[in-house]
Amino acid sequence: MPLIGAIVAPGKRTVTSLLRISGLARERRFVNFHRVLNRAAWCPRAASRLLLGSLIAAFAPGGPVVLGIDDTIERRRGRRILAKGIYRDPVRSSHGHFVKVSGLRWLSLMLLAPIPWAGRVWALPFLTALAPSERFCREHGRRHKRLTDWARQLVLQARRWLPGRELVLVGDSGFAALELLAALGRHGVVGVTRLRLDAALYDPAPLRAPGTRGRSRTTGARLPNLSEVLTSAETGWRRVTVPGWYGEGERLVEVCSATAVWRHSGMPVVPIRWVLIRDPRHRFNPQVLLCTDPCCSSEGIIGWFVQRWPPEVTFQETRAHLGVETLRKRSDLAISRTTPRLFGLFSLVILLAAHLSSAEHQAAATSAWYPKVRPTFGDTLAAVRRHIWHEQGLLISRRNRHGPKPRTALQRALVYAICHVA
Repeated sequence: MPLIGAIVAPGKRTVTSLLRISGLARERRFVNFHRVLNRAAWCPRAASRLLLGSLIAAFAPGGPVVLGIDDTIERRRGRRILAKGIYRDPVRSSHGHFVKVSGLRWLSLMLLAPIPWAGRVWALPFLTALAPSERFCREHGRRHKRLTDWARQLVLQARRWLPGRELVLVGDSGFAALELLAALGRHGVVGVTRLRLDAALYDPAPLRAPGTRGRSRTTGARLPNLSEVLTSAETGWRRVTVPGWYGEGERLVEVCSATAVWRHSGMPVVPIRWVLIRDPRHRFNPQVLLCTDPCCSSEGIIGWFVQRWPPEVTFQETRAHLGVETLRKRSDLAISRTTPRLFGLFSLVILLAAHLSSAEHQAAATSAWYPKVRPTFGDTLAAVRRHIWHEQGLLISRRNRHGPKPRTALQRALVYAICHVA
């Protein structure tokens, strides 16, 4: 019942709102529903594992499993919210404008899979962790973990859950860290992310001659910076058509690629394949991608990396439709449980929609002034809500005059849903 209430509830996803929309507004033991979040003993990781298994079976039964990782800031205020910090707001900030925001930083691991009725790749969260601020860790005597440390833990947890599948992790430039990429490589996870134009790249280490004394070399000769490769007249460019370029359809780009060893003093040595991309029409700045599997093709690396944008869309959809940043929890345990469950609710809605008929989940809200070819998450959520209301007996055909009437509690729930949409 709380799950159904979380799906059909409008606006804020407070416990009282879920009770009202579920027809439990007269429930005297309402405090028991609050205790599920701040006192009840249950394992969130077990729920995440079950959710991942269902998503894999429905949308990625074969081939490599592509995972996306990204962080977001949940804007929260209050003296009792101790884990909050001050971070850069990635939504409001730009290259020339820096905006700070106070809130909680969440790191989410998502399955990047094509959704049949949407016609594109969606990011489906299944494992989300709270990354506390450095001040919180210092005040509570804890060791502060960087975002890349949290990312390593989440990805290796998914690796343990999927031991026989090929995993590909796609992230932005914030996860282009040698320690993280080296840890992924040791566990058979392919990492795809951005690379700086001034990164220190080297040839592989030459073979060690027999009888040579001293420590073995880790790299060969230093290679030119990629910024020099970009402007060199001797660079051989190859034109490639990339399908699904950030949701814009096909895009013609020029690429050049090679293998190298990425090294920094005191850091692990990571063999990579780099892909330098530029636009013949100069619509975006040149960028460099890296892949920790040197045997991957340039087209495959670009195809994986252009799936990096769906996680940002998922964060926005959860804020707009699932009530993230409208929560009122103050307990540390409730805070650490509620927001990850709302991210997981996004994936549950997609799973429920996959079991609907094609006429139900393919209906897009179109109008004369807004033609829409493919349904969005809002349309999918509306289809699931419509199905739930129908199963509960609230949507009764006008032709069937002798049909059963909805219960009084469900009538109140429908009135609450209509009158409190905003």
